[in-house]
Amino acid sequence: MPEPPPGTLYVMDTNVFMDWQARYYPTDVFTSLLSRVDDLIAQKRCASPQLVEEELGAVGTTELKTWADSRPALFVPLEDMLAEAISIQSRFPGLLDPKATYEEADAYVIAYAKLKGGVVVTQETSAAEKRNPKRTHFIPDVCRELGLPCISFLGLMRREGWTL
Repeated sequence: MPEPPPGTLYVMDTNVFMDWQARYYPTDVFTSLLSRVDDLIAQKRCASPQLVEEELGAVGTTELKTWADSRPALFVPLEDMLAEAISIQSRFPGLLDPKATYEEADAYVIAYAKLKGGVVVTQETSAAEKRNPKRTHFIPDVCRELGLPCISFLGLMRREGWTL
């Protein structure tokens, strides 16, 4: 796989952290992932909207919440992407979960990647890949329509050439 362009910014969705630390790549087994992600954060190559931090606080494990709280540089203020996120939500109303009782981060993740020329990182799959999708659009659908690169966390590891 070709090397990513120098300085590639990865904009992470909430589910990336959930799947990484709580499901598929637990930090007690995949210990090097902590330092590799920390390196990306230190290089300002990994970011998430503050709504992601809020979602992690609401649904993350205690360990994940502690990890996120100790990395304030990872989270970007919503003002930096608000207008673009509103535009995306207006253009793709099917991106919003009709049952959500809180502000969702999806449009903000996409907006920040669009504004910064970044790569969206999400564990979501497109609506077409789901048996009974609850919405018409998921992050990969919107990214495809906007021409934005969208990869999974495993895709990020491959792009960065990480081996564990």
